[in-house]
Amino acid sequence: MAAIFVEILVRAPMEELWTHTQKPDLHERWDLRFSQIEYLPKEHEAAPQRFRYVTRIGFGLEVSGEGESVGETNLDDGSRSSALKFSSRDPRSIIREGSGYWKYIPTDEGIRFLTWYDYRTRFGIIGAIGDRLVFRPLMGWATAWSFDRLRLWLEEHRDPSQAMRQAIIHGVARIGMAAVFAYHGLVPKLLGPHVDEVTMIRDVGIAAERVQVTVNVLGIGELLLCLCLLLFWRRRWPSLVSLGLMLLATIGVALSSPQYLGAAFNPVSLNLAIACLAVIDLLLVRGLPSAARCRRRPLRDPA
Repeated sequence: MAAIFVEILVRAPMEELWTHTQKPDLHERWDLRFSQIEYLPKEHEAAPQRFRYVTRIGFGLEVSGEGESVGETNLDDGSRSSALKFSSRDPRSIIREGSGYWKYIPTDEGIRFLTWYDYRTRFGIIGAIGDRLVFRPLMGWATAWSFDRLRLWLEEHRDPSQAMRQAIIHGVARIGMAAVFAYHGLVPKLLGPHVDEVTMIRDVGIAAERVQVTVNVLGIGELLLCLCLLLFWRRRWPSLVSLGLMLLATIGVALSSPQYLGAAFNPVSLNLAIACLAVIDLLLVRGLPSAARCRRRPLRDPA
Protein backbone atom coordinates (compact mmCIF):
# COMPACT_ATOMS: atom_id res chain seq x y z
CA MET A 1 0.00 0.00 0.00
CA ALA A 2 1.34 3.43 -0.94
CA ALA A 3 2.87 5.52 1.82
CA ILE A 4 1.64 9.06 2.45
CA PHE A 5 3.68 11.86 0.90
CA VAL A 6 2.95 15.59 1.11
CA GLU A 7 5.07 18.55 0.02
CA ILE A 8 4.48 22.30 0.06
CA LEU A 9 6.59 25.38 -0.60
CA VAL A 10 6.77 27.69 2.42
CA ARG A 11 8.18 31.20 2.04
CA ALA A 12 9.47 31.67 5.58
CA PRO A 13 12.82 31.56 7.40
CA MET A 14 14.15 28.08 8.13
CA GLU A 15 14.32 28.64 11.89
CA GLU A 16 10.72 29.81 12.02
CA LEU A 17 9.47 26.82 10.03
CA TRP A 18 11.58 24.45 12.13
CA THR A 19 10.26 25.91 15.38
CA HIS A 20 6.61 25.75 14.31
CA THR A 21 6.95 22.09 13.34
CA GLN A 22 9.18 20.85 16.17
CA LYS A 23 7.70 22.56 19.24
CA PRO A 24 4.65 20.60 20.46
CA ASP A 25 2.64 23.64 21.58
CA LEU A 26 3.00 25.18 18.10
CA HIS A 27 2.70 21.93 16.16
CA GLU A 28 -0.65 21.00 17.66
CA ARG A 29 -2.12 24.38 16.67
CA TRP A 30 -1.86 23.80 12.92
CA ASP A 31 -1.89 20.01 12.48
CA LEU A 32 -5.41 18.68 12.02
CA ARG A 33 -4.26 15.15 12.88
CA PHE A 34 -3.43 15.96 16.51
CA SER A 35 -5.44 17.60 19.26
CA GLN A 36 -2.59 17.53 21.77
CA ILE A 37 1.13 16.80 21.63
CA GLU A 38 3.42 16.74 24.66
CA TYR A 39 7.05 15.78 25.17
CA LEU A 40 7.75 13.04 27.69
CA PRO A 41 10.72 13.17 30.09
CA LYS A 42 13.99 11.77 28.73
CA GLU A 43 15.68 8.88 30.53
CA HIS A 44 19.02 10.58 29.87
CA GLU A 45 20.31 13.45 27.75
CA ALA A 46 21.34 11.29 24.78
CA ALA A 47 18.02 9.41 24.65
CA PRO A 48 15.60 10.06 21.78
CA GLN A 49 12.88 12.61 22.48
CA ARG A 50 9.67 10.74 23.20
CA PHE A 51 6.24 12.34 22.89
CA ARG A 52 2.58 11.53 23.48
CA TYR A 53 -0.19 12.55 21.12
CA VAL A 54 -3.97 12.67 21.44
CA THR A 55 -6.54 12.95 18.65
CA ARG A 56 -10.14 13.76 19.51
CA ILE A 57 -12.51 11.96 17.16
CA GLY A 58 -15.76 13.44 18.45
CA PHE A 59 -18.54 12.44 20.85
CA GLY A 60 -16.13 12.69 23.77
CA LEU A 61 -13.83 10.01 22.34
CA GLU A 62 -10.12 10.32 21.76
CA VAL A 63 -7.30 8.15 20.47
CA SER A 64 -3.81 8.36 21.94
CA GLY A 65 -0.37 7.10 21.05
CA GLU A 66 3.32 7.66 21.55
CA GLY A 67 6.32 8.32 19.37
CA GLU A 68 9.95 9.30 19.43
CA SER A 69 12.31 11.36 17.31
CA VAL A 70 14.98 8.94 16.17
CA GLY A 71 17.30 11.38 14.46
CA GLU A 72 17.84 14.90 13.16
CA THR A 73 20.18 15.91 10.38
CA ASN A 74 21.56 19.30 9.41
CA LEU A 75 23.38 19.26 6.08
CA ASP A 76 25.95 21.68 4.69
CA ASP A 77 23.51 22.89 2.01
CA GLY A 78 21.19 24.22 4.74
CA SER A 79 18.62 21.45 4.52
CA ARG A 80 17.34 19.63 7.58
CA SER A 81 15.45 16.44 8.31
CA SER A 82 13.72 14.85 11.27
CA ALA A 83 12.89 11.15 11.48
CA LEU A 84 10.43 9.61 13.90
CA LYS A 85 8.64 6.44 14.94
CA PHE A 86 5.13 6.28 16.35
CA SER A 87 2.77 3.66 17.72
CA SER A 88 -0.48 3.33 19.61
CA ARG A 89 -1.62 0.80 22.20
CA ASP A 90 -5.10 2.29 22.14
CA PRO A 91 -7.43 -0.49 20.93
CA ARG A 92 -9.58 2.11 19.16
CA SER A 93 -6.70 3.28 16.98
CA ILE A 94 -6.49 1.79 13.49
CA ILE A 95 -2.76 2.63 13.49
CA ARG A 96 -0.62 0.04 15.25
CA GLU A 97 2.85 1.44 14.48
CA GLY A 98 4.64 3.44 11.82
CA SER A 99 7.54 5.66 10.92
CA GLY A 100 8.37 8.60 8.69
CA TYR A 101 10.34 11.77 8.30
CA TRP A 102 10.13 15.48 7.63
CA LYS A 103 12.51 17.28 5.31
CA TYR A 104 13.25 20.99 4.99
CA ILE A 105 14.98 21.84 1.70
CA PRO A 106 15.85 25.51 1.05
CA THR A 107 15.43 26.83 -2.51
CA ASP A 108 15.52 30.25 -4.15
CA GLU A 109 11.71 30.44 -3.94
CA GLY A 110 11.32 29.21 -0.38
CA ILE A 111 11.60 26.03 1.66
CA ARG A 112 10.36 22.73 0.31
CA PHE A 113 8.71 21.28 3.39
CA LEU A 114 7.77 17.63 2.91
CA THR A 115 6.83 14.53 4.80
CA TRP A 116 6.74 10.82 4.07
CA TYR A 117 5.28 8.26 6.44
CA ASP A 118 3.75 4.82 6.52
CA TYR A 119 2.15 2.60 9.15
CA ARG A 120 0.71 -0.82 9.96
CA THR A 121 -2.95 -1.22 10.88
CA ARG A 122 -5.08 -3.15 13.36
CA PHE A 123 -8.26 -5.18 12.89
CA GLY A 124 -6.92 -7.62 10.27
CA ILE A 125 -8.41 -7.57 6.78
CA ILE A 126 -11.24 -5.25 7.83
CA GLY A 127 -8.74 -2.69 9.10
CA ALA A 128 -6.66 -3.03 5.93
CA ILE A 129 -9.67 -2.46 3.69
CA GLY A 130 -10.95 0.43 5.80
CA ASP A 131 -7.50 2.00 5.77
CA ARG A 132 -7.13 1.70 2.01
CA LEU A 133 -10.60 3.03 1.18
CA VAL A 134 -11.18 5.63 3.89
CA PHE A 135 -8.58 6.22 6.58
CA ARG A 136 -5.40 6.54 4.49
CA PRO A 137 -6.93 8.97 1.95
CA LEU A 138 -8.34 10.97 4.87
CA MET A 139 -4.94 11.06 6.59
CA GLY A 140 -3.28 12.21 3.38
CA TRP A 141 -5.85 14.96 2.91
CA ALA A 142 -5.59 16.06 6.57
CA THR A 143 -1.79 16.23 6.30
CA ALA A 144 -1.93 18.32 3.11
CA TRP A 145 -4.65 20.63 4.47
CA SER A 146 -2.63 21.13 7.66
CA PHE A 147 0.54 21.91 5.71
CA ASP A 148 -1.28 24.69 3.87
CA ARG A 149 -2.71 26.00 7.15
CA LEU A 150 0.87 26.16 8.45
CA ARG A 151 1.93 27.99 5.28
CA LEU A 152 -0.81 30.59 5.76
CA TRP A 153 0.29 31.04 9.37
CA LEU A 154 3.92 31.69 8.46
CA GLU A 155 3.45 33.60 5.20
CA GLU A 156 0.30 35.62 5.88
CA HIS A 157 0.29 35.53 9.70
CA ARG A 158 -3.19 34.00 9.68
CA ASP A 159 -3.79 32.30 13.00
CA PRO A 160 -4.60 28.57 12.59
CA SER A 161 -7.73 28.89 14.72
CA GLN A 162 -8.95 31.70 12.47
CA ALA A 163 -8.28 29.59 9.40
CA MET A 164 -10.29 26.75 10.92
CA ARG A 165 -13.22 29.05 11.72
CA GLN A 166 -13.19 30.39 8.17
CA ALA A 167 -13.14 26.87 6.76
CA ILE A 168 -16.09 25.84 8.94
CA ILE A 169 -18.14 28.92 8.01
CA HIS A 170 -17.33 28.35 4.33
CA GLY A 171 -18.48 24.73 4.66
CA VAL A 172 -21.71 25.68 6.42
CA ALA A 173 -22.49 28.33 3.80
CA ARG A 174 -21.73 26.05 0.85
CA ILE A 175 -23.58 23.02 2.20
CA GLY A 176 -26.50 25.22 3.27
CA MET A 177 -26.91 26.70 -0.21
CA ALA A 178 -26.49 23.30 -1.84
CA ALA A 179 -29.13 21.75 0.43
CA VAL A 180 -31.65 24.49 -0.32
CA PHE A 181 -31.14 24.22 -4.08
CA ALA A 182 -31.36 20.41 -3.91
CA TYR A 183 -34.60 20.55 -1.94
CA HIS A 184 -36.25 23.17 -4.12
CA GLY A 185 -35.10 21.46 -7.28
CA LEU A 186 -36.59 18.13 -6.19
CA VAL A 187 -39.58 18.59 -3.90
CA PRO A 188 -41.67 21.47 -5.31
CA LYS A 189 -40.47 21.00 -8.89
CA LEU A 190 -39.33 17.58 -10.15
CA LEU A 191 -41.36 15.58 -7.59
CA GLY A 192 -44.35 17.91 -7.80
CA PRO A 193 -44.87 20.27 -9.27
CA HIS A 194 -46.29 22.36 -6.45
CA VAL A 195 -49.25 24.57 -7.35
CA ASP A 196 -47.33 27.72 -6.38
CA GLU A 197 -44.49 26.82 -8.76
CA VAL A 198 -46.99 26.35 -11.58
CA THR A 199 -48.74 29.63 -10.76
CA MET A 200 -45.54 31.66 -10.76
CA ILE A 201 -44.48 30.14 -14.07
CA ARG A 202 -47.84 30.98 -15.61
CA ASP A 203 -47.69 34.52 -14.22
CA VAL A 204 -44.47 35.10 -16.16
CA GLY A 205 -46.40 34.40 -19.36
CA ILE A 206 -45.38 30.81 -20.10
CA ALA A 207 -48.01 28.94 -22.13
CA ALA A 208 -49.94 26.24 -20.24
CA GLU A 209 -48.55 23.40 -22.37
CA ARG A 210 -44.98 24.48 -21.59
CA VAL A 211 -45.35 24.93 -17.83
CA GLN A 212 -44.40 21.36 -16.89
CA VAL A 213 -41.31 21.41 -19.10
CA THR A 214 -40.28 24.78 -17.68
CA VAL A 215 -40.68 23.56 -14.10
CA ASN A 216 -38.60 20.47 -14.87
CA VAL A 217 -35.85 22.55 -16.48
CA LEU A 218 -35.73 24.87 -13.46
CA GLY A 219 -35.59 21.89 -11.11
CA ILE A 220 -32.72 20.31 -13.03
CA GLY A 221 -30.94 23.67 -13.07
CA GLU A 222 -31.17 23.94 -9.29
CA LEU A 223 -29.78 20.42 -8.88
CA LEU A 224 -26.89 21.27 -11.20
CA LEU A 225 -26.14 24.40 -9.18
CA CYS A 226 -26.19 22.27 -6.02
CA LEU A 227 -23.58 19.97 -7.55
CA CYS A 228 -21.44 22.91 -8.69
CA LEU A 229 -21.42 24.38 -5.18
CA LEU A 230 -20.06 21.08 -3.85
CA LEU A 231 -17.77 19.99 -6.69
CA PHE A 232 -16.13 23.40 -7.19
CA TRP A 233 -15.61 23.80 -3.48
CA ARG A 234 -12.91 26.49 -3.58
CA ARG A 235 -14.20 28.43 -6.61
CA ARG A 236 -16.03 31.72 -6.26
CA TRP A 237 -18.24 31.52 -9.32
CA PRO A 238 -20.90 29.10 -7.91
CA SER A 239 -21.58 31.55 -5.09
CA LEU A 240 -21.61 34.46 -7.52
CA VAL A 241 -24.12 32.62 -9.70
CA SER A 242 -26.26 31.86 -6.64
CA LEU A 243 -26.22 35.50 -5.57
CA GLY A 244 -27.12 36.74 -9.04
CA LEU A 245 -29.95 34.24 -9.45
CA MET A 246 -31.45 35.18 -6.09
CA LEU A 247 -31.52 38.83 -7.06
CA LEU A 248 -33.10 38.07 -10.44
CA ALA A 249 -35.62 35.65 -8.91
CA THR A 250 -36.72 38.19 -6.31
CA ILE A 251 -37.17 40.90 -8.92
CA GLY A 252 -39.07 38.48 -11.16
CA VAL A 253 -41.50 37.47 -8.41
CA ALA A 254 -42.04 41.09 -7.39
CA LEU A 255 -42.95 42.04 -10.98
CA SER A 256 -45.00 39.02 -12.08
CA SER A 257 -46.38 37.47 -8.86
CA PRO A 258 -46.44 40.20 -6.19
CA GLN A 259 -49.17 38.35 -4.26
CA TYR A 260 -46.49 35.94 -2.97
CA LEU A 261 -44.41 38.67 -1.34
CA GLY A 262 -46.67 38.74 1.70
CA ALA A 263 -47.04 34.98 2.11
CA ALA A 264 -45.99 33.28 5.35
CA PHE A 265 -43.20 31.40 3.53
CA ASN A 266 -42.34 33.73 0.72
CA PRO A 267 -39.60 34.03 -1.93
CA VAL A 268 -38.20 37.24 -0.45
CA SER A 269 -37.11 35.70 2.86
CA LEU A 270 -35.79 32.53 1.16
CA ASN A 271 -33.88 34.39 -1.53
CA LEU A 272 -32.50 36.87 0.99
CA ALA A 273 -31.19 34.03 3.15
CA ILE A 274 -29.49 32.36 0.17
CA ALA A 275 -28.02 35.69 -0.95
CA CYS A 276 -26.58 36.28 2.53
CA LEU A 277 -24.99 32.83 2.55
CA ALA A 278 -23.50 33.53 -0.88
CA VAL A 279 -22.03 36.85 0.27
CA ILE A 280 -20.57 35.23 3.41
CA ASP A 281 -19.00 32.52 1.27
CA LEU A 282 -17.55 35.04 -1.19
CA LEU A 283 -15.94 36.95 1.69
CA LEU A 284 -14.25 33.82 3.02
CA VAL A 285 -13.45 31.55 0.09
CA ARG A 286 -10.17 33.24 -0.82
CA GLY A 287 -7.26 32.42 1.43
CA LEU A 288 -8.71 29.25 2.90
CA PRO A 289 -6.35 26.34 3.57
CA SER A 290 -6.45 23.81 0.76
CA ALA A 291 -4.92 20.37 0.38
CA ALA A 292 -4.81 20.99 -3.37
CA ARG A 293 -1.86 23.38 -2.93
CA CYS A 294 0.35 20.47 -1.88
CA ARG A 295 2.22 17.96 -3.99
CA ARG A 296 1.00 14.47 -3.18
CA ARG A 297 3.59 12.45 -5.09
CA PRO A 298 7.36 12.75 -4.70
CA LEU A 299 9.52 13.96 -7.57
CA ARG A 300 11.53 10.81 -7.02
CA ASP A 301 11.39 7.82 -4.75
CA PRO A 302 11.78 9.14 -1.18
CA ALA A 303 14.10 6.29 -0.33
